[in-house]
Amino acid sequence: MAKINTVLGPMETADLGTTLTHEHLLVGPAGSYRDFPELFVPQVFDMVVEGLKAAKAGGIDTIVDATTADLGRDVEFLAEASQASGVNVLACTGWWLDFPRFFEGISPDQLADVFTREIEVGISGTDIKAGVLKSASDMEGVTPNDAVVLRAIARAYHRTKVPIMLHSYAPGQVARQQLAILEEEGVPMNRIKIDHPLSRSDEEYLTWLLDQGCFLSMDSFPGMGVSPHARAQTMKNLMDAGYADQLCPSHDIVQARIKVADPMISDEERLKANPHGYLYIHQEIFPRLKEMGATDEELGRLCVAGPRGFFEGV
Repeated sequence: MAKINTVLGPMETADLGTTLTHEHLLVGPAGSYRDFPELFVPQVFDMVVEGLKAAKAGGIDTIVDATTADLGRDVEFLAEASQASGVNVLACTGWWLDFPRFFEGISPDQLADVFTREIEVGISGTDIKAGVLKSASDMEGVTPNDAVVLRAIARAYHRTKVPIMLHSYAPGQVARQQLAILEEEGVPMNRIKIDHPLSRSDEEYLTWLLDQGCFLSMDSFPGMGVSPHARAQTMKNLMDAGYADQLCPSHDIVQARIKVADPMISDEERLKANPHGYLYIHQEIFPRLKEMGATDEELGRLCVAGPRGFFEGV
């Protein structure tokens, strides 16, 4: 058992309960919620709280918000939403893919100082502390800027022992590159969670990641490209192979975003694909897993054992 930072203060890992390890309450350009409120739907805070309350009523205890500064992280919004809904929320530090030109030439140690301060002191002038580190690489593989962030979060890990989540691109097996850098920096593999592994049904690759000791965020539900049924089947196969306690089912839902005039996916299309919000996995995927032969005991451990193991480093 260990203590972790939530946006409302420290919490024992034993109190995590049913946990979704990769979600987003609010996403936009950095500072956009405060600076450009007219770009969001009216009463956006109430909408987010309503979604969290529904999740809480459906058995969700904790959500890890994977929103970094470049994705518009607003820790005061997170804290107020957590307080109003009763859902534990963890904020992250680190960086996603929008590396600003003003960071060109910055060193890993400089960023590690920032990430460490956000874990040990607070974020954005508050005493709200991050509970997880994050880095990202995508279709291009690990770029030079990505490598700087990877080394920075590794060094912040050594100072704080806060675990690491990695946005990764499964079709390109990009986590192999990311893990190589973290291994160079001496990060234990069981302190790392690979996100978005189900964007391709490649069980040989996923098994390799699990055999390194990593956790997998079985997210992107309902997702695109790979069907929810195929994603569920991959999860069941990994459970049957003995990896259930390294799996962390989640959705990667964005609860609130800028309301653009011509969206790629309309609100109606999103609602049709997922009418359950943060309960989609429990309402749609768990029944499928049970049909595939998963027991109630196995389903009861999903979203509990994996997240707790990730945060405890077991």
